[in-house]
Amino acid sequence: MSDIYTLDSFALDIQQQVISRCETEGEEQFQEAALSHIMIEHLSDAGELDDADVCTHRAHGLQVNGCAISENAECLDVLVTIHTGDVPPRTVGKDEVTTAIKRVRQFASKALNGYHHSVDESTRVFDVAQRIHEIRGSVTRIRFFLLTDGVVRTDPPKDADLAQTRVSYHIWDIERLYRCWSSGRRREAIEIDFLEATGAAVPCLPQLEHDASYNTYLAVLPGPAVVELYGRYGPRLLERNVRSFLQARGKINAGMRRTIRLQPEMFLAYNNGLSATAEEVRILDLPGGGKGISWVRDLQIVNGGQTTASIYHAAKKDKADVSRVFVQVKLTVLRDPDRMDEVVPLISEYANSQNKIQTADLAANDAYHRRIEELSRTIWAPARSGGLRQTRWYYERARGQYRDDLARERTPGRQREFQTVHPPTQQITKTDLAKFIWTWEQLPHVVSRGAQSCFNDFTTKLDKHIQCEGAVDTPYFERLVARAILFRTAERIMRECGYAGYRANLVTYTLARLAHDARGKIDLGRIWREQGISPVLEEAIRERSRYTWDHITNAPDNGNVTQYCKKESCWTSFLTRELPMPHGLHLELSAGRSRSSQGPGTAADADAADGSAQEVMAVSADAWFQLANWGCSSGHLTALQRKIASDLALLAGYGRRPSPRQVTEGLQLLRLASENGFRAT
Repeated sequence: MSDIYTLDSFALDIQQQVISRCETEGEEQFQEAALSHIMIEHLSDAGELDDADVCTHRAHGLQVNGCAISENAECLDVLVTIHTGDVPPRTVGKDEVTTAIKRVRQFASKALNGYHHSVDESTRVFDVAQRIHEIRGSVTRIRFFLLTDGVVRTDPPKDADLAQTRVSYHIWDIERLYRCWSSGRRREAIEIDFLEATGAAVPCLPQLEHDASYNTYLAVLPGPAVVELYGRYGPRLLERNVRSFLQARGKINAGMRRTIRLQPEMFLAYNNGLSATAEEVRILDLPGGGKGISWVRDLQIVNGGQTTASIYHAAKKDKADVSRVFVQVKLTVLRDPDRMDEVVPLISEYANSQNKIQTADLAANDAYHRRIEELSRTIWAPARSGGLRQTRWYYERARGQYRDDLARERTPGRQREFQTVHPPTQQITKTDLAKFIWTWEQLPHVVSRGAQSCFNDFTTKLDKHIQCEGAVDTPYFERLVARAILFRTAERIMRECGYAGYRANLVTYTLARLAHDARGKIDLGRIWREQGISPVLEEAIRERSRYTWDHITNAPDNGNVTQYCKKESCWTSFLTRELPMPHGLHLELSAGRSRSSQGPGTAADADAADGSAQEVMAVSADAWFQLANWGCSSGHLTALQRKIASDLALLAGYGRRPSPRQVTEGLQLLRLASENGFRAT
């Protein structure tokens, strides 16, 4: 990293990102919201937050700028932002900090008690406040975050327990964000002082023979210590690749909680314990003899997250006495921190666990992302109409790469040249990539769950995606960029249409439905060649967005719009609505198909089509239903593919002939199912 990239340089970069984002979105007055977006992206990438949504709202005595709710609805994060816009960054005074924290705390309190009844139902804050009110009975931790582009010299309030809820406060100013980014770490390391946190050092047994690369300690943690640590640090204790696996399940092992409630003294005997890593530990001599761990830096539980969470939830939700619960810990301290990313996934994979973690769940798929990065540095995008200059689409495999590469260009002239070749508007992040692809693959409900959740889902299914797409080569990259252009053009159209909220959901649902109805006929090659979409396609997106808006904002039983968009039922019910195909788009798609055809059909073609229909009709209704159920349980079929199988089952039950499109889709399903081992009984 360039040594000239100072705190002031970083602050200037953030300032310009805020200005650029507001200009791009045509919302110059919303710089506070833009800063919230940018800082949330940083903190999500650092593992401090999970998919927080921006929600800017001010009223008498209260303010909120963002909110995140864990999948199990037990952790509530509420964010407040102080935007200064100053470079060099100014100091944010104590009174400003105190007032902001008081205002966001007041919002959370009112939201838990039904604040949504006092605001307009069409606003974003209604959705957020309603959701907070709905989870009021399950929340065990509330974290308040103060975000600012200024410098804070005031300590946050101390953590506290209110009833059964742990309340903590976190300040992320420009200095702390800069330290986290410039250190090259994915997240800010946790430092735990056991003497302060739990009142005593943790007795341990060091390994007798030392290895040059690591030390290992065996220890036993008492239940109250586990509750205290998880209550204070939550999912930050869980290594990130594994954390996505754990959160995807959303259920705590009932057997472990039953043991904690009924036979707490047997927990140590029954449970396999935890595997953890750390960067550094401090060992002291215990008064009665032996060794103890008094302090640890960057403690990460890489195996045993379910155990940790089970003990915590048994204490908090079941009101169980965990004083007789103990859990064994194998703590590995690597002497070379740079090997952490190499060793941690292997420990996760090989460690014995009562909740087996599959290798695919842990794979970072770095080869795929490195390949996309490599292609993005070598492929020139065609010049836009009327121009001669070609550019590149920059894939940012790790956050900060773009700024780092820009900072390496030592002179202002070279930096301008870099930005000309790699325009800031042509950056694609990992989470962007997942969002673009999953929208095209007609999974808008997954995209609506947030950037990190969408990326986690994409990661677990990446092998299947590549299997369907073929090689990750130049054509693949061109299709990816075409999807990016399509998505970002749709975002611009939604802004121009003036929709008040839910734009992220509106974009992904509109494009997913368009991809579904177009049946793969949208010419991604043309979008790549022209570096833009046709006026006809633009108008179709604009027209379709009205139907999408009507669908997503009318959740069943007046339900929460944001939560409704995250459900597969929202997507499947949208597919049942008949939407007209704009005539101009129909002609454009037909023209694109005819250009790729080999000429008019023949009698042989008709015979082949009839034979294909007979093959599909030979499958019984029961077999189609079995295929749909298999696709759901195995994960081999998307929601759309399962619906096609169900439709074919109904046609078979009534003895009706499928349409040519259904014949084609049915044959594809049969081939896919056969290749993956499905056999009807």
